[in-house]
Amino acid sequence: MKKITFLLFLFITSSIFSQIKGKITDTKNNPLSFVSIYLDKTVTGTTSNDNGDYVLNFSKKGKHIIVFQILGYKTLKKQVNITSFPFELNVNLEEENVQLDEISISTKDNPANRIIRNVIANKDKNTDKFAKYTAKFYSRGLYKIKNAPEKFFGQTMGDFGGGLDSTRSGIIYLSETVSEIKFQKKPKKFKEKIIASKVSGRDNGISFNRAEDANINFYENSVEFGNDLVSPISTNAFSYYKYKLEGVFYDKNGKLINKIKLIPKRKNDRVFNGSIYIVEDDWAIYGADVSVTGAQVNIPVVDVLYLKQNYNYSESVDAWVLISQSIDFKVNAFGFKFDGRFSSAYSEYDFSPQYAANTFTNEVLTFEKKATEKDSVYWSELRPVPLTIEEVKDYQIKDSIKVVRKSKKYLDSVNKKQNKFSLLAPITGYTYRNSYKKWSFSYNGLLGNFGFNTVQGFNTSLGFSYFKRENEKGKWWNAGVNANYGFSDKSLRPTFFFTKKWNNLSRPRMTISGGVTTAQFNWRNPIMDLNNTISSLFDRLNHLKIYEKGFARIDYSEEIKNGIYLDASLEYANRKPLFNTTNYSFASQDKNGGYTSNNPLNKTDFVNAAFNEHKIATLNVGATFIFGQKYLSYPDRKFNIGNDKYPTLNVNYTKRFGASDSELNSDLFQASLRQDINAGNYGNLSYNIKGGMFLKKKNIAFMDKLQANGNQLTFPLDGGLNSFGLLEYYKFYTNDRYAEAHVEHNFRGAILGKIPLINKLNFHLVGGAKTLFMADKKPYTEYSVGLDNIGFGKWRFLRIDYVKSYHAGIKNDGLLFRLSMFN
Repeated sequence: MKKITFLLFLFITSSIFSQIKGKITDTKNNPLSFVSIYLDKTVTGTTSNDNGDYVLNFSKKGKHIIVFQILGYKTLKKQVNITSFPFELNVNLEEENVQLDEISISTKDNPANRIIRNVIANKDKNTDKFAKYTAKFYSRGLYKIKNAPEKFFGQTMGDFGGGLDSTRSGIIYLSETVSEIKFQKKPKKFKEKIIASKVSGRDNGISFNRAEDANINFYENSVEFGNDLVSPISTNAFSYYKYKLEGVFYDKNGKLINKIKLIPKRKNDRVFNGSIYIVEDDWAIYGADVSVTGAQVNIPVVDVLYLKQNYNYSESVDAWVLISQSIDFKVNAFGFKFDGRFSSAYSEYDFSPQYAANTFTNEVLTFEKKATEKDSVYWSELRPVPLTIEEVKDYQIKDSIKVVRKSKKYLDSVNKKQNKFSLLAPITGYTYRNSYKKWSFSYNGLLGNFGFNTVQGFNTSLGFSYFKRENEKGKWWNAGVNANYGFSDKSLRPTFFFTKKWNNLSRPRMTISGGVTTAQFNWRNPIMDLNNTISSLFDRLNHLKIYEKGFARIDYSEEIKNGIYLDASLEYANRKPLFNTTNYSFASQDKNGGYTSNNPLNKTDFVNAAFNEHKIATLNVGATFIFGQKYLSYPDRKFNIGNDKYPTLNVNYTKRFGASDSELNSDLFQASLRQDINAGNYGNLSYNIKGGMFLKKKNIAFMDKLQANGNQLTFPLDGGLNSFGLLEYYKFYTNDRYAEAHVEHNFRGAILGKIPLINKLNFHLVGGAKTLFMADKKPYTEYSVGLDNIGFGKWRFLRIDYVKSYHAGIKNDGLLFRLSMFN
């Protein structure tokens, strides 16, 4: 046993000390970060950290050539004779002398345009050279905060994991990941296996640094970088960019490198700013030093995102391949000032891998066993980029206090602060937590469910719930009671629920509920309570029509197989009609003709109900199929990411039975097909197609008929692909067959971006069409054209649509205003 331990010690220490290490500075002795360091004629190496320090794991003694490369500085090839390890090598790098040559200056054509055209023409040729490969991937994520606020909207923000100093500044997130990746160009496939993952101050060690997320590929027409951006070497790049040759220089192998400045034609287009470096004759990317603003990626809280990429020449495939990348960001919003970096390094490329038939599956990410349990010795050996002093300190502090922070004494002290009862708690709500035993008790407050309708008048709810977490793998249960009271109809409607979830893999969940509640006549719930409250009180428009339901219900849902979701429910209910009990509004009595009745079939009939009181049971069984669903397998959960190449299919069967009047029983089949298609630089196409039919046409209750989601609001908050823009509520219903279709294409900047002056506004053109068919009615159709991305500066959430409708020879039109975040 001692011999084995001794041999293991020798192996570890020899690995640690078999290194070339040092510090990289400029000519003024300022440290240089993100410098690529590797052996000459290879693509395997390391990267310097923020302090300019580097460690290159290497064990072969003798004469070697070490290469130091970074954009903006002359590449240095240093010949060394290594006689022992560790070997220290400190270097200074000189700034690159980028200048225009006489040929570039004298040419009539813009030389930058010629270079970019050649790059575009040779994209497939260059990427085919590394059409498949395996590699080792290292990523480090770092978030810092400066002058963090102590409270936000009255809530104490805490110390962000213990990494803040006296000014409430410091590291709030630090993580590292080492993984093995596999790539194939045609058909495009990607697979990642994480062999080590670490998060400062956390036990599970699961970081969100994924190699596929870091795969920012300029050779693609559309580059996913916060948003789908137009690549500077996209096939239609000249519609978005102007180019300027800033200068040329020669790399370590004598290759001529062109530095091309990217000049966006429109300030806030989905494009990059900065420079891209191109290898002459090879017409391949040598490097990139670019940025995007929050307005360009449509993420208002972001000030700017910076991206740097370094490529190296591989003799084995005669190609330039990515070896390092860094993403820096700055966020300044709501009093929070963040900045950070995600840096990546690629090594140990194999461009001739032998893939088996089952190498690539829908499982695109896996974790090696105990990948999150590696110790500091293992990381010291594995880590290709050394930690900075600040990062070392963060690991030491947070790893030392994480044990303390799991203790009962500490958690009780935290809860003591969190559990203080404020004066506003009866209105806003209150939660009492016991973090050590993993339970909480909540009171939901009067404000959360406050609203108004003409049946109940002003109404609100009081509720209590208890939540218990059984483990960290998704097992929990939740139970509660709620009571809604209407101040006009003076009715108290209590309900209860019990929910249990067993795991985060297939996510089986069961809910038992019951009580008395109100429900919309259209069970697709087209009218939001907030919309109805505002329109009733300010415009005297009471679109919401409801009835009372006393019920007992059980629900169950689970992903029974990857991409196949099952849900089922069984309910027994007693349904009662309701009538208006109030005429109150802030608006005048005759505005918009006054309030209508609560009868959706006859809005002028305030005496007769739309249905007779009855009892009925409802069985609902449904399945959702996400074809080719890709997913990530974490140690404690499964995370589904879908597959935008295929549509999502939903099928559903509803049986209503046991009614007090047998004529009310029915059988209904429904199906829907939905997909969002990324058209790259030409925008996004979305469609939603639905259909349904009753097994037998019967005189069933109104709320059980198939109804389309209408809209009579100028500023609806629902999603545009679920409802019609100008269709009157409750006008279209059937007990026979129906179908509806919604299609929409957001062209982003593909059309308006090419129109002079208008392109300065950076609006996005949106076109859409909707149609509705019912067996006993004439078709209804809508066409729309709109502008999205409306706003000021980075804040662009508004969308305006002009809609025109056609039905039975009647035409109608109108404007709709939406917030893009709800679409």
